Amino acid sequence: MDPLNSSLLPADQWEEGSVLTQQVLPPLYLLLFVAGSALNGVAAWVFLRVPSDSGLVVYLKNVVLADLLALASFPFRPAAQLGLGGWRLHVVVCRYTSVLFYSSMSAGILFMGLISLERYARMVRPASSSSSSSSWLQSVGFARCVALLAWSLPLLAALPNAVLSSRPAAPSGPRRCMQLKTPLGVRWHRLSSLLSVGVFWLTLLVLASCYAAIARRVYRSQRGGAVRRRSGRSIGSLLAVFSACFVPYHACRVPYTLSQMPASGFSREARFLLFQLKEATLFLSALNVCLDPVVYFLMCRTFRESLLRKLEARRGGQERRRGDEGRRPGDEGRRRGDEGRRRGEETRGGDEGRGRGP
Repeated sequence: MDPLNSSLLPADQWEEGSVLTQQVLPPLYLLLFVAGSALNGVAAWVFLRVPSDSGLVVYLKNVVLADLLALASFPFRPAAQLGLGGWRLHVVVCRYTSVLFYSSMSAGILFMGLISLERYARMVRPASSSSSSSSWLQSVGFARCVALLAWSLPLLAALPNAVLSSRPAAPSGPRRCMQLKTPLGVRWHRLSSLLSVGVFWLTLLVLASCYAAIARRVYRSQRGGAVRRRSGRSIGSLLAVFSACFVPYHACRVPYTLSQMPASGFSREARFLLFQLKEATLFLSALNVCLDPVVYFLMCRTFRESLLRKLEARRGGQERRRGDEGRRPGDEGRRRGDEGRRRGEETRGGDEGRGRGP
């Protein structure tokens, strides 16, 4: 839709009305929901059978949980964009499912930063060295405590966004989520958005620093180089996924949030363009749920070996079933042959009995 012709739409709906938000993104979100559910369902199934015997496994299990929670919110967004469910579904998206998605995304970002620190402690400052902080980062107890904190912070920041979106809604009422917020809710939304963006850039800095330190250690290492190279590739894949999915969205999140504030001074055309940019980059962030299972496979040897064992066992079971099915026709033929021979013997025995009779 041409933003210059946006005056043809109602005042509360002109920003949302575009080919991108109404025709392109809804089917992509549904496809992402199906693919992400399958991939993360398999990942959860494997991790349920993997013991939490290291900090890395604890963090990865929590990333799976964050992705599953984010996936639970996916069907609501395209349904609301397509106009299904009416104004009530729009209110549900603004007050609940969007809050669930953003808090899950923030928790996943924090866990990726913790994973990079754990890899740094293992590869650059191993527990066998004189540093005790590295052993803390790798311990299961410490990982569980930090995981609880990593969940608490996003949830505490997101909860007021749901509670303070309490202005009355009606069929002819506002359609922008910001218009459902109380004045305190608007101020809290701006503060929590700025805090979330700040945490993201800090996490990105931690990721990049850990990757640089691991890469430098790999380059200088003379012994055990293969193991360190694999660890370097795994943290490199994590950094690549993190940057490709989250950097574009967080780069435009602050100007978009400011454009939604009352009396922001942004023109209608600027708000329209920022909204479209936010929606496109938000889909890139959602795409992370399909890329995380690849990171699990590359980074966690226990996960990789468990998954391969399950696949080999499944393949072996299928081959045995095919072999059993192939043997059944031969077994049936032999059974029929045995029955034929028995009937022949009985016939011959009867003939011989009649020949001896008087």
